Amino acid sequence: MTHAATDRDAGHEAQAAGGAILLVFRLEGEAFGISVEPVHEILDPPEITPVPNAGAFAPGLVNVRGVVVPVLDIRHRLRMPAAAPGPTARIIVLEHQIDGAPCRLAFVADAVEDVIEAGGATLDRMPEIGARWPPACIAGAIRHGADLVVLLEPSALFAPDAAEAAA
Repeated sequence: MTHAATDRDAGHEAQAAGGAILLVFRLEGEAFGISVEPVHEILDPPEITPVPNAGAFAPGLVNVRGVVVPVLDIRHRLRMPAAAPGPTARIIVLEHQIDGAPCRLAFVADAVEDVIEAGGATLDRMPEIGARWPPACIAGAIRHGADLVVLLEPSALFAPDAAEAAA
């Protein structure tokens, strides 16, 4: 994404979202988006195997086509209450670089809604005052129809060290 303009009237920076293609999903009724580029697949939730003594952020594992994949609880990282998967829940499996090495991981979304092209949408910076999510985990937000889609910052969201994500 490139810097496009400063929105002086609103007092925050704006960027052009360009031709980014985003996966839009829901958590607690809020619309979130991530780039589709690292997404491998979207699955009905399989049984998650709990890992003894695991932290709240990575509590379990799933078998995805013969590969053991850690399931991250991004609700925990985004300061949301824990919730059992409902009937529309999906597991999003993606590839992410951790310490320079590719790592396949997964997380549970309440629902997967759409794949959208951001087109010429403006990526607005989220205000830090009153933000309910850690600012490091949020890249910004775009308007899509009537929704505000909060774009997540994968490097902070999926960081193995919680202190790093909260910085």
